[in-house]
Amino acid sequence: MTARALEGIRVLDMTHVQSGPSATQLLAWLGADVVKLEAPSGDITRAQLRDLPDVDSLYFTMLNCNKRSITLNTKTERGKEILTELIRRSDVMVENFGPGAVDRMGFTWDRIQEINPRIVYASIKGFGDGPYTNFKAYEVVAQAMGGSMSTTGFEDGPPLATGAQIGDSGTGVHAVAGILAALYQRENTGRGQRVNVAMQHAVLNLCRVKLRDQQRLAHGPLPEYPNDDFGDEVPRSGNASGGGQPGWAVKCAPGGPNDYVYVIVQPVGWRPLSELIGRPELADDPEWATPRARLPKLNKMFQLIEEWSSTLPKWEVLERLNAHNIPCGPILSTKEIVEDESLAANEMVVRVPHPRRGEFVTVGSPLKLSDSPVEVTTSPLLGEHNEEIYVGELGLGDEELRLLKSNGVI
Repeated sequence: MTARALEGIRVLDMTHVQSGPSATQLLAWLGADVVKLEAPSGDITRAQLRDLPDVDSLYFTMLNCNKRSITLNTKTERGKEILTELIRRSDVMVENFGPGAVDRMGFTWDRIQEINPRIVYASIKGFGDGPYTNFKAYEVVAQAMGGSMSTTGFEDGPPLATGAQIGDSGTGVHAVAGILAALYQRENTGRGQRVNVAMQHAVLNLCRVKLRDQQRLAHGPLPEYPNDDFGDEVPRSGNASGGGQPGWAVKCAPGGPNDYVYVIVQPVGWRPLSELIGRPELADDPEWATPRARLPKLNKMFQLIEEWSSTLPKWEVLERLNAHNIPCGPILSTKEIVEDESLAANEMVVRVPHPRRGEFVTVGSPLKLSDSPVEVTTSPLLGEHNEEIYVGELGLGDEELRLLKSNGVI
């Protein structure tokens, strides 16, 4: 079996909650040896949102697969000595503490470079340098300040958060890109570097089309939006695609909360679509025949489609639209996703055995490499690999390990 993509890369994972662990889990799936360093009390998410008593929560298990866990109290002198040795042996170090926290431990970037000039040191923070630097950041705070919330929702409603974790896991993906680039550059330079990723910046990167439209507003209303009124900022526009091809979520039978199909109306799809909905005359009607003619009537257009779709189950709507190559997709509930056989077959919904929980369902790796397959393995128990790493790899004695534990160092 060929070595996996990041085989031989050691990652010192000092992250917690979601933005950092999502990044290091991807690195682990790519083959890196990810060593999760936790305080003796453990990552806070081990106990958050528990569905079963006295076992690691799904919040923790679903973000920490394929890792090893060690415990270390980095506030103690011996803990700092051990951390120094861990840094010396690592290729990558990742943290998402509050600004300055690692510096206050005594591990500034200058100090880390002295210990290991080849290390790639990645930090995930809420914000970049400036007036927001010391603000606390959570998922939806990043959405609020990165352009997502102001452009999500309906015109007459409040700003809304998206269900996708673009602030946390979205930032984690950006961090992985930076880490991989730094590792590649190290092949040429021989030295590591700092990688900084801010949650606000990552969300903004994912909202760039809205900044595109902000600039377009200077030249008049946005015809691709169904809104009647435009001010000096991009409005919320419900389920409109806002792109070159208009789209909307149309109701289906029997009218449940997720009985919808999202439909994109391409120029080539208008004729078959008009026939499907029982209005074939609209295909040649000058008031409807061209994309330009339909733009001022987007609400009416999707109303006509919905009058047809609302009489049929979403899977039948999907089948009929796809038969004419009309882009569409049913709104899948979380239950439908967990039960989707194709997602299971693609190893995107996987079942993982856990020594204390039994089996849990998690999301598999979306990165499919032909020479670096991923087998999702369970998240580690707290300190599960203390002996393996401290004794087997760092060379500490069994007696010292016992003393470290009794003295609260591990």
